[in-house]
Order: sequence, then C-alpha cells, then structure tokens
Amino acid sequence: MSTPAATAPPGHFAKTPAAQSMRSIPYTGYKSPYGPAYKTATHFHGITLNKAAKYGTLAAGFGGVAGFFALFFFAEVPRVREDIMRKVPIIGPYFVKEIAPEDNPF
Repeated sequence: MSTPAATAPPGHFAKTPAAQSMRSIPYTGYKSPYGPAYKTATHFHGITLNKAAKYGTLAAGFGGVAGFFALFFFAEVPRVREDIMRKVPIIGPYFVKEIAPEDNPF
C-alpha cells in the first residue's frame, strides 16, 4: 500500500503558501453563465484609483499643515524671518525687527 506522503513530491510538505499554486499553467476560476457579471477593479497591489486619490489628498493636507506649522515655528530664526516672512504681503511688516540705537553695541 502506498501512503499519500509517498506520492507527494519531496520538499512540498505544507511549505507552499496557500496563495501560490503548484500548477505549471495559470488557473482561471470558473465563471458561471448564470451568476452576476462582475469585474475586478484595476489596482496596484490592492490600492485602487479611488483609494490612491483619497490617501493622496489626505497626505497633501497633512503635508500642507506640517509645512505651515514649520514655517511659523521657525519664524523667529533671523534667516527665515528676513528671507521668507518679510516677503509675505500682509504679515510682512510684523517681522521687521529694528534694534533701537541705544541697544546697538556697535
């Protein structure tokens, strides 16, 4: 009597993931002519175009808020104040720092 383990190819004892087939030709699933006509959405590694647009918009929002925060967080650094913040039209005069003549050591 032969056992099932003796007929299986060597080295494949429960080591093959379920997602991979050991077939040499690709297997397409059976599609019943009486079932619903469905189509798989176009995707890249499971991310559809709608998900990519949603996550892209979310990431752009977080990036904009983080950039706005960083700009105002570093607004008191002299180089940022002079090169960037003074050139903003409405709030530019707020960042003009003039030293009084009596406080100037030179």
